[in-house]
Amino acid sequence: MLISLIGMSGSGKSYWSEKLAWHGFRRFCLDALITQKLSDKLRREDLSPLSLGEWMGFPFQDGYQEREGLYLSLEKQLMAEILDWIDENACAGSEANVVLDTTGSVIYTGENLLERLRSLTTIVYFAVPSVIREAMLRQYLSNPRPVLWRGIFNIEPGESVEEALFRSYNALLDLREVVYRELADVEIDYFTRNNPDFKICDFLEIAAKPEKRYRCVST
Repeated sequence: MLISLIGMSGSGKSYWSEKLAWHGFRRFCLDALITQKLSDKLRREDLSPLSLGEWMGFPFQDGYQEREGLYLSLEKQLMAEILDWIDENACAGSEANVVLDTTGSVIYTGENLLERLRSLTTIVYFAVPSVIREAMLRQYLSNPRPVLWRGIFNIEPGESVEEALFRSYNALLDLREVVYRELADVEIDYFTRNNPDFKICDFLEIAAKPEKRYRCVST
């Protein structure tokens, strides 16, 4: 089975892709690969390590747009390379099970790459209910992840930065949710995938429901 996981940063994609890897799936994690590409930049002045989220920073900080652009450029490059690999290897039968742990910003990689993602993988969307959003934002503020805001963030007159982040974060999720759902083959809701009784076999049963035929170029 060829699976791609999509959804917001913090929705559990890496957790489930790692579980799939433990069950024999070949795993590609885009954030980890981008981190490798940016390794020379992920150092503070004292040479201590900097996380990818810390490097990206918040949308109101100086240099954010340049870092956002570099991140997206690397994401597109790596996405193309991974999809080429899937086309040449998994579709040819040498790798039966592959999981692609995408970033939350996968929807910005362009229609050509997204169409290839649709053609080559079953896309599983990890939806996030509104009741969880504030907790996700709090987590983002305390432990920044590389979020691409794409111009959504702004500070209205009289707003604090935190108020602006909360309002803009909800607007960002509202917009992304529509695109994620349009892109996905199947959706697994938050409470289902976080239920302790929900096992990897249950995940795979849901992911297999679309009975998708992969359209490989190499074959």
